[in-house]
Amino acid sequence: MEWERAGSPYTKDQTGLAPDEKIASLFQPDMLLAAQFESLRRKSLLEPEKRLMLAILEDAVNCFQGKLMAQTGKKRRLFEEAEEWIVEVGGDGLFSFDTICETLGINPEYVRQGLLRWKEKKLPKPSDARVWEGRMAG
Repeated sequence: MEWERAGSPYTKDQTGLAPDEKIASLFQPDMLLAAQFESLRRKSLLEPEKRLMLAILEDAVNCFQGKLMAQTGKKRRLFEEAEEWIVEVGGDGLFSFDTICETLGINPEYVRQGLLRWKEKKLPKPSDARVWEGRMAG
């Protein structure tokens, strides 16, 4: 795609982005205007319950994106717990992924699919692993 060739910041490592920006980056290439996101943020500041829900969503996205490559230990467990929470469809608890997204006015399936596509792009492809193994043997 042209936006990938243009060196978009969304095709690069997400480090250095504020938590708000990480969540906003999930909506690329479909554009979410900064004003729209700020409007959501401002509304949530008026209601403590929504602020808590937004913090939970931000933390899950941070764990999912920031600890994807962890192999063992606490970081890997945090990634796995975040992924399990995100991919659970139809959770009916007050703090389920679906409930939080819907309460914040976000389409949960859209965010879920965006995160899963992001993960797919970040993970090494089997062909990449074979090339790397060949280099190590040579």
